Amino acid sequence: MISHVARLFRLSIALLFLILTLFSPAPIPLPAQTTGTALDSILPGPKPPDVSLEWKQFLGIYGPVNMQIIILERDGQLFWSTSKQGAKQYEWPLILKDNQLFRPSQNGLEARGSLLRDSSGTVFSIDFGDLSNFRRVDAGADPAHFYHVTPARPVAGLREKALKLTPPAEAGPFRKADLVELVTLEPAIHLDIRYATANNFLSTPVYTEARAFMQRPAAEALVRMSHKLQPLGYGLLIHDAYRPWYVTKIFWDATPPEGKLFVADPKKGSKHNRGCAVDLTLYDLATGQPIEMPGLYDEMSPRSFPNFPGGTSLQRWHRDLLRRAMESEGFTVNEDEWWHFDYKDWKQYGILNVPFEKLAISQQPTAVSH
Repeated sequence: MISHVARLFRLSIALLFLILTLFSPAPIPLPAQTTGTALDSILPGPKPPDVSLEWKQFLGIYGPVNMQIIILERDGQLFWSTSKQGAKQYEWPLILKDNQLFRPSQNGLEARGSLLRDSSGTVFSIDFGDLSNFRRVDAGADPAHFYHVTPARPVAGLREKALKLTPPAEAGPFRKADLVELVTLEPAIHLDIRYATANNFLSTPVYTEARAFMQRPAAEALVRMSHKLQPLGYGLLIHDAYRPWYVTKIFWDATPPEGKLFVADPKKGSKHNRGCAVDLTLYDLATGQPIEMPGLYDEMSPRSFPNFPGGTSLQRWHRDLLRRAMESEGFTVNEDEWWHFDYKDWKQYGILNVPFEKLAISQQPTAVSH
């Protein structure tokens, strides 16, 4: 749902004269994020330590599209990162002191920018005085900064209309559908179904029930993957799985023309409609709390890229752990969304339009919902 943002980011980021002026020493090539591991291991190298909340409050993306910068942490060090389409990424080390970012130099520390914070302490801009003011362009840690649209028409009316329609015809043959409810297969799978709440890009519930279903082979692969993660202290937190076609139609009709690039075209359907796609993250088995990732679910920013270099070393390690575990069971990550995975057999299933109410096995999910 962020292909338009991805395209702008990849085609537009350029290193302008301001950045070259501020960081004139020879840059340091960006090293690989993870170390090589045995093929039979899902661990993306040794687990790095966490960093302070003070650092997390300003790690992110700043500046306009044509001169964006990324401030990140790696190996306990802060870096200012820039990139240019078709060229290598480069980084310059930074030091935080007295709410200002400095670059070490032969003459000591050179002041570069003051951090401007909101009432919660989160940085929303870096002030370079007379030179420029780089505003933050990612969501930070606040879901209110997500991509949101005002539905073109009330969702209730769109649902009533969509339920009367039928999905597009497809040339088969397809496997017989066998959707199963994930929480009935594995108690360590928890739910945070965003489209059953107001915490989504439409700011209103679209699903009538908070449930998650997948085709049986995909669901069983997910359970196997869950069993691999549990000894490491992690469980799976599901945001979305099988999505009836009528919901895809609601998304399309509710989204204004300028936002159509962010939603699936109901004329083509989606892998979610086939029961072979899942949106998910990790949670801590000991605390039940979701694990921090470099970006937030459905954020609609470059932080959603599976290879986004920003955030903290630990956040990237967890994101890579999820990906390696999913890939070990036949899933492929979406190129624009670290949380979205498609099962290998998705082409063998047709578009489905069965509402959750007709699939429910039990009246309430048996797993804890966040």
